[in-house]
Amino acid sequence: MHAGLPRLALTAGEPAGVGPELLVRLAAMPLAAGTVAITDRNLLQRAAQRCGVAIALHEDDGRPRPHEPGSLRVRHVPLAVEERPGHPDPRNAHHVLATLAEAADGCQAGRYAAVVTAPLQKATINDAGIPFSGHTEFFAQRAGADVVMMLASPELRVALATTHLPLRAVADAVTADALERTLAIVHGELQRKFGLARPRIAVLGLNPHAGEGGHLGHEERDVIEPVLARLRGHGMQLLGPLPADTAFVPAMRERYDAVLAMYHDQALPVLKSEAFDRTVNLTLGLPFIRTSVDHGTALDLAGTGRADPSSLVAAARMAIDLVARSATTPLSPLRGEGKG
Repeated sequence: MHAGLPRLALTAGEPAGVGPELLVRLAAMPLAAGTVAITDRNLLQRAAQRCGVAIALHEDDGRPRPHEPGSLRVRHVPLAVEERPGHPDPRNAHHVLATLAEAADGCQAGRYAAVVTAPLQKATINDAGIPFSGHTEFFAQRAGADVVMMLASPELRVALATTHLPLRAVADAVTADALERTLAIVHGELQRKFGLARPRIAVLGLNPHAGEGGHLGHEERDVIEPVLARLRGHGMQLLGPLPADTAFVPAMRERYDAVLAMYHDQALPVLKSEAFDRTVNLTLGLPFIRTSVDHGTALDLAGTGRADPSSLVAAARMAIDLVARSATTPLSPLRGEGKG
């Protein structure tokens, strides 16, 4: 493989979902990278047959090779039981987690430059008696890192202060320390991964109208505003706290490079409604690059061969771009000059 091409680890996610079919469709396309699918080779072969895709599967020997459309290197991780499309089986939960562990450990060991993940079924892993919150939390624990979930399209980047929490737990989770750590990660990763020397970050309020001066909640006044003031003093360009209902209008978008939302459903519906097939989920703060689709397992489509691979293709291409940019973009001093 050309020295400049990254080697991507691809995980298939839930075996009974659309992930395996998305992987074989991705494998049929040109990519400026090497690719290694970490899953059961027979699962991929069955998925290819369902999709009507001709694919040559080769055991990965660890040697760098460029991706060839219609061909895929595989690091075989066997299923416990054969998949039934549309019907997840908790007996395969350990298989799913083993593929994620290999991808994460392989990235940290230098075997892969990035990991690109297809969707998994969190409930099925929990049904197997394994506490599991999601990819983001798994990779954070595996790497021992503080992380932030971001979803990005070509037009908009949205990071989350909290991820997979019940709504009633969100206010307690938005603490000054947590918010400051999150903003530090987002700021640094916008520099390293997106090449923005002085990123502009819009921070949403937690409550309607960003608290209405304390009349609709006190989190903005007591937590968010003091953190933003302190970090502005360290040189960060922070806008807000902004009311979420007006933060995404065109005139506001011109003023920032990314948004930090307080909770999962506060901002992601905006992003997904306008760019569902072009949006990528990425985990900021890891010692390696991880991107993913922005959708779920689509169990109703699994086995039909009709699942759209656009989001996985976007995730793979973003991973390639991020690897290249991370290798060439130095971290700017917080108080340094530059243009975002």
